[in-house]
Amino acid sequence: MQSSDSATAPALTIGVPRETMPGERRVALTPEAAKKLVARGFSVLVEREAGLAAGFTDEEYEAAGARLAPDAATVYGSASLVLKVQRPSEHEVEMLRPGTAIIAFLQPLIRPELVARLAERKVTAISMDTIPRITRAQPMDALSSMSTVAGYKAVLLAANELPKFFPLMMTAAGTIRPAKVLVLGAGVAGLQAIATARRLGAVVEAFDTRPVVKEQVESLGAKFLELEIKTEEVGGYATELAEEHLRLEQELIHNHCVEADVVITTALVPGRRAPVLIREETVREMRPRAVIVDLAAEMGGNCELTEPGETVVRYGVTIMGPLNLPSEMAYTASQMYARNVTTLVEHLAPRGELVFDFEDEITRGVVLTRDGEILHEPTLARLKEEVR
Repeated sequence: MQSSDSATAPALTIGVPRETMPGERRVALTPEAAKKLVARGFSVLVEREAGLAAGFTDEEYEAAGARLAPDAATVYGSASLVLKVQRPSEHEVEMLRPGTAIIAFLQPLIRPELVARLAERKVTAISMDTIPRITRAQPMDALSSMSTVAGYKAVLLAANELPKFFPLMMTAAGTIRPAKVLVLGAGVAGLQAIATARRLGAVVEAFDTRPVVKEQVESLGAKFLELEIKTEEVGGYATELAEEHLRLEQELIHNHCVEADVVITTALVPGRRAPVLIREETVREMRPRAVIVDLAAEMGGNCELTEPGETVVRYGVTIMGPLNLPSEMAYTASQMYARNVTTLVEHLAPRGELVFDFEDEITRGVVLTRDGEILHEPTLARLKEEVR
């Protein structure tokens, strides 16, 4: 536990550099969020034009009380805490001074070597994608925020690509039947996809391996697809027949995919390759005008034919594998992310200086490295796996 005298401690300088990853248009801090932090006593330094791609001007940051830096080197050289969206590049890691902290989507289970490098640099690495899924951490849950954006945008992409209307249309030329949309996975992205597709007038079905989400799916106006699982008594307990379960699950997905106009897939396993839910033979039997939007493309894809970052046509089916949908809605996505990250900063620096209380579940979950050590047990385990 680190403590300080807030009356004598200098204001923590928070730096916001421009994002460097190709295609990334979001910014870690909006003028609205900067104003809030300045009011709390923080000094905010923003690289010139850092927010321009997301729709935020330098003048707005200055009006919010932030100072502008001419380049990234100035930000990294002055900031005690750096806020980013994407993980830092090797060049940015080199610019991070020992003893400073960085908050970003660090993806420790995918990029454990980056975590190790930050530890070597004696940088305190804080990851937005390891926020614990607990009630009091919900305002910091950037993964859910970005999943909301992705689920919404996925449906818009599908609607634009599909050569037919989403809603029921009664026209002089006759009745146009509504599009049928199937959403695989009813997490945050899936639920937002369901809600958006319903608002556009589609008939929506959804499948998830967790029966507990049925009520949420149905509350949005979609039909929840359920498996009829046979059980047998073993030692007095009913147990699922695992192989039969998987076969029936694949059969259910296949049967509903071939009837769908649009399929949105959202199934991800943290730090692992995405499960394959749609096989090539299913795509072959789908309607030739159908559209698949695979939100798991970055992790290999839920469709066997997905090509990450590309839109391809296979057997007449358009398969989209977008990699960073939140960046395509950079203004709103930045607003949501900035509110998440600001709440985390206020949690970690309640009196204007970073304080790390590792008895706290949130702090313990997000702080990956400190004082040259890797503290995040899952990352340590992944590094050991890679050595073997």
